[in-house]
Amino acid sequence: MRKTFIGPHLRRLRQEASETQAQMARRLGISAAYVNLLENNQRSVSVALLLRLFEHYGVDWHDIAEDGTGAQLADLRGALHDPLFDDIRPDLQELRGAQTHAPQLIKAFLRLHHAYLGASDQLLALAARPDDMGPVFAASPEGAVHHFFRRQRNHFPALEQAAADFWPSGTPSTDDLYAALKARLRQDHGIATQLVRVSDMARSLRHYDQANAELRLSEALDHPNRVFQLTHVLGLIECRDTLETLLQGSGVDSPQGRSRALVELANYFAAAVLMPYDAFLAEARASKYDFDHLATRFGVSFEQACHRATTMQREGAQGVPFFFLRVDKAGNVTKRFNATDFHLAEYGGACPKLDVHMTFRLPGRIVPQLVEMPDASQYFVFARTVDRPIFERHGQDNRLAVAMGCTIAHAPEISYAESVALQGAPFTQIGINCRICPRAGCEQRAHQASVLTTPVDESRRGPTRYDA
Repeated sequence: MRKTFIGPHLRRLRQEASETQAQMARRLGISAAYVNLLENNQRSVSVALLLRLFEHYGVDWHDIAEDGTGAQLADLRGALHDPLFDDIRPDLQELRGAQTHAPQLIKAFLRLHHAYLGASDQLLALAARPDDMGPVFAASPEGAVHHFFRRQRNHFPALEQAAADFWPSGTPSTDDLYAALKARLRQDHGIATQLVRVSDMARSLRHYDQANAELRLSEALDHPNRVFQLTHVLGLIECRDTLETLLQGSGVDSPQGRSRALVELANYFAAAVLMPYDAFLAEARASKYDFDHLATRFGVSFEQACHRATTMQREGAQGVPFFFLRVDKAGNVTKRFNATDFHLAEYGGACPKLDVHMTFRLPGRIVPQLVEMPDASQYFVFARTVDRPIFERHGQDNRLAVAMGCTIAHAPEISYAESVALQGAPFTQIGINCRICPRAGCEQRAHQASVLTTPVDESRRGPTRYDA
């Protein structure tokens, strides 16, 4: 059984109760010396003691024993890649020590660094829009939602349970699912579902008219996405309390961020209903994560199957930890989820040396790649284009590209790695993005990174104008 240390949590709990160590010891039936050892993480806490904490202090033991240190450590290491810390970057042992003994300080540091990145990004935007003098220190709504999902390692047990309970009499077959969802909306909620011509939807894919109890879906949606949208709306209606509870503890404060988080949580629920956890994980392992097969098996899109794979993080039944990245033709990151230690770019585009950008030249084909980050961590990445709904003849080239990645240790579990020589193969050296990438000689560098401070040598021309 894994040992659980709760020192800083216990100290804060005692201080909030205005108690000495001796007073807390008497309430818990242990010695003051043992309380001192617990607070300094020199002893792990037992289940019996956790239950006594709940009995005497009303604290949920999940709140103080939950282990989210893996994602936090990855975020911390990513933040410390910032050139601000070039001369004082702590090593891994120091970071683990800080996590153990000062977790609140780590949270404060990460919050401050996120605010700094947000302010830097918005100040750059203000330089281009001098008349728009909005607040500059608020974190972006998309960034706040990403950090919320990241803290949860993109896994929400409450939504998994709600999805498991969604069909009490058994899940309908894939062929009957659309009709069953329409019937449920009509019979349980009095909502009529109508398929509407593209010209009548004002470039919308879904519109739920609550006042008239009508759900309108655009003909531009293919069958898997029509099913997904019906399930999404049922999640918003039937799981509202669960969604609101998750929002309460999300740390997302802005109205834009909360509405964005609500949509993403409802999307998570819909995916969990359509791709039940145990069945999806078993099929993923059996097919070695063949996402075309998984999409066909569960009646979903390739992108939806990829996204679902990032959520397989249940304790004791974990799948391969993936990161998920979706980009447009200009390189903008339009969606990202992460269950790995890979640090995804928060601002700007993805690294141009990722082959996800090349997939637009090879639509529909899987493009595998081995990559190495500046910290020498290595990953297997595969990417493919995905099609978007077409509204009109002039919008046919509306593709996006998705990339999935895992650590190199998990590559043998992925079918797409079978064509790649994992032993002795060259790795493409990439970075988070050009803003903080230290690879001075990269021929794909888009601009001078703040981490590169060497003056330009007018007598030399390197691979780019920034390497001179």
